[in-house]
Amino acid sequence: MFARGKVVAAICHGGWMLVSADVLRGRKATCFFAIKDDLVNAGARYEDREVVRDGNLVTSRKPEDLPAFCRTILQALSGAK
Repeated sequence: MFARGKVVAAICHGGWMLVSADVLRGRKATCFFAIKDDLVNAGARYEDREVVRDGNLVTSRKPEDLPAFCRTILQALSGAK
């Protein structure tokens, strides 16, 4: 999905899936603070923000960030920048 340019989104510990899929290298991303080092070691450019969008990749930190996370996913699915 990621390689085909489809929207891929992960929140909280979902960033571990992105690490395993090897899609973070050189990309901006965020996640739950406890796995930050794992994302950075996988090549992500970590940002401590409620939601981070880098092209078709949307990431968020925690359940409290869900409103911004959902809005950003909808924007990405609609083709908005």
